[in-house]
Amino acid sequence: MSAPVLVFDLETVPDIEGARRLYDFDGLTDREVADAMFAMRRAQTGSEFLRHPLHRIVSIGVLYQGGEALKLSAFGRDGEDGHTPDEAELLRQFFGVIDQRTPTLVSWNGSGFDLPVLHYRALVNGVQAPRYWEQGDDDREFRYNNYLSRFHWRHVDLMDVLAGFQGRAVTGLDTMASLLGYPGKLGMDGSMVWPAWRDGRAGEIHDYVEHDVLNTYLVWLRFEHMRGHLTDDALKSRQDQLADYLAASPAEHHLEFLEAWRG
Repeated sequence: MSAPVLVFDLETVPDIEGARRLYDFDGLTDREVADAMFAMRRAQTGSEFLRHPLHRIVSIGVLYQGGEALKLSAFGRDGEDGHTPDEAELLRQFFGVIDQRTPTLVSWNGSGFDLPVLHYRALVNGVQAPRYWEQGDDDREFRYNNYLSRFHWRHVDLMDVLAGFQGRAVTGLDTMASLLGYPGKLGMDGSMVWPAWRDGRAGEIHDYVEHDVLNTYLVWLRFEHMRGHLTDDALKSRQDQLADYLAASPAEHHLEFLEAWRG
């Protein structure tokens, strides 16, 4: 039996409190701190993209698929009791799935962004992840196939693999998904996450991260078909499983994705 799959994606905002500690920004509003962080980075590199440790995670989109089980979630949404999880809780939820299920992780640019951010933020928040960090000391199966080695298969960064690990050959998820006939971005992109978070529109961020995870999963299925791990019929079965899942969902953004995908 093949391992279950956990497709994931992060959405982040500037770590305001971390910047206050690093740069003595006391007395500035959150917005002023973020503006100063972006300005400093722009002066250093020409880009506002912050260093990885200064990305605070506010949403982790995950799609779990194992046999007939399929579950799409955004860690970070308010619970039924109205409780909003903090960053440490998001990290514990994510690494908890790995501890319990040992899935194959699937991402788009996970090696370059998502995993380093997860490492730094788990360290900042004191979150343990023993299964993720296993390299064969306690489980010999991890000696030659673990989550940490770039060329192992417990984590598949589709962007990296499809580019042949050549930076000059990489492409974006939106481009690849659209080329394959999938919805791609639907009304939001990464540059809009901080303004949405700042303005109290967290729900839009969680919807957006789930859309990215859905696109990544559909690309993953095509990748599995390309390398002979799924037959034509198995590919269709997995796609139909996802379509049925979305059709049965009460969430409007799930139906929006399904409509954009299958019309």
